[in-house]
Amino acid sequence: MLLLAIDTSGKDGSIALANCSDDHCRIAGVAPLDGGAFSAQLVPQIAALLAKHSFTQLDIEAFAATSGPGSFTGLRVGLAAVKALAEVLNKPIAAVSLLEAIASSNPERVVAAMDAGRKEIYIRQPDGAEALLTQEEFLAAARGQLILTSDRLIAGLARSAGLEVEEVPRPRSDVIARLGWKKIQSGQTVSPEALDANYLRRSDQIFAKIS
Repeated sequence: MLLLAIDTSGKDGSIALANCSDDHCRIAGVAPLDGGAFSAQLVPQIAALLAKHSFTQLDIEAFAATSGPGSFTGLRVGLAAVKALAEVLNKPIAAVSLLEAIASSNPERVVAAMDAGRKEIYIRQPDGAEALLTQEEFLAAARGQLILTSDRLIAGLARSAGLEVEEVPRPRSDVIARLGWKKIQSGQTVSPEALDANYLRRSDQIFAKIS
């Protein structure tokens, strides 16, 4: 099964093609997306990546997309593309949290954390619950647990508070592809109509940030 994964949640993004079967996904290719121009790059980059590996859009059999948290505009662009393609092709979609992707880099039960700006932190607890916390709330919630983060500022904050922390690379779309495939195998898919971003912010915070 050919799966297309898209991540436009951060300052930069990427897309990946993966050949998936049973419990294995072989990444065929990954293409970077430059931040600030996702809307102009995304469709041409998808077409170019497909052509590079001798595929067309009709060969895509499933989609995986980063659903958040992250950039308001970036997530809208990526999810809109997935919605459109999946609806036209009538193929399944797996929505993957970026916090879930960060946590997947360590098999232990861990706390995943991302910088949310405004002295706030996105957090995913070992039970899968996600929330937006203040720095003080984060330090209290993560105490006694291993923290995984791709953000140096969070790592420094945690270490200064005496917490155990491990810095990991920010997940790319190839990680999203593999996690998405696991969700598709277990039936955790969403329709194009139901696919939505998980900003972990109230709407008034979102619009205040982009105004």
